[in-house]
Amino acid sequence: MQRVLVIDKNKQPLMPCHPARARELLNKKRARVFHKYPFTIQIMDREDSNLQSIAIKIDPGSCTTGIAMVADFKRGKVVIWAAELRHRGQQIRDALLRRKQLRSSRRSRKLRYRPARFSNRRRPDGWLPPSLQSRIENIMTWVSRLSRVTPMDNISQELARFDAQLMQNPEISGIEYQQGELYGYEVREYLLEKWERKCAYCAISNIPLEIEHIIPKSRGGSDRMSNLTLACNRCNTKKGNQTASEFGYPHIQAKAKQPLKNAAAMNSTRWALYKRLKLTGPTVEVSTGGRTKYNRIKQDYPKSH
Repeated sequence: MQRVLVIDKNKQPLMPCHPARARELLNKKRARVFHKYPFTIQIMDREDSNLQSIAIKIDPGSCTTGIAMVADFKRGKVVIWAAELRHRGQQIRDALLRRKQLRSSRRSRKLRYRPARFSNRRRPDGWLPPSLQSRIENIMTWVSRLSRVTPMDNISQELARFDAQLMQNPEISGIEYQQGELYGYEVREYLLEKWERKCAYCAISNIPLEIEHIIPKSRGGSDRMSNLTLACNRCNTKKGNQTASEFGYPHIQAKAKQPLKNAAAMNSTRWALYKRLKLTGPTVEVSTGGRTKYNRIKQDYPKSH
């Protein structure tokens, strides 16, 4: 259950409390609402308290980032607050593209407008496109908000790397390099995300799915990501030695060849986010996607950020 964030009368963070306790304090006029997002109350007659260790866990994503706060109680680690942060990277990119097209059209129509300028453009070290920089700024904004209302002393970030080039072309450095111990796991996880955990042919979900070749290997198909999809056992068996087009799904091949822009966005921002988090003060630890999945399965959490 989500806990309610609490600060004292001097606006110093206290340990989060149960929602029922927060309602009791508000009804007795001992507290007031300080923030709505994240919901925080201020206790008017307390200054300090015994504080436990609280860590912020961050699972960065291209479209959605998961943030959770974990407290270290006597009975073990407990999630006291969690949220999903949805990024506006694609909207920012589309807005910049529309501005670029508008300026280009004005110049082509010879209207009164400034000419194109290129010689005065200087990009600092570590520069990122606005659509990627916004992802980092969104996360840092929420880390700053939470640090002001919780006794945070540790930050944990999932620092994953997606080798998009090797995924697209395993032969670039030899098939042995690509097919390491985690190759099958990483390929399956990527396909599950790309195809939304559904059969590509009948769209059924919540059943075991098999990795399937769009163009069968017996007909010259490869193991590249652009030739792989997910199918249920029934569709996989029925498709047999046919291609996806012959099976009646020509759009499958087009979707499979979509660029790995989400993986590229994560590779571009992961270290920049880590460096920004290091500047906040608390110790920063990193983990892998495998550890995140292990904890999610062990604690029976649904698949989400």
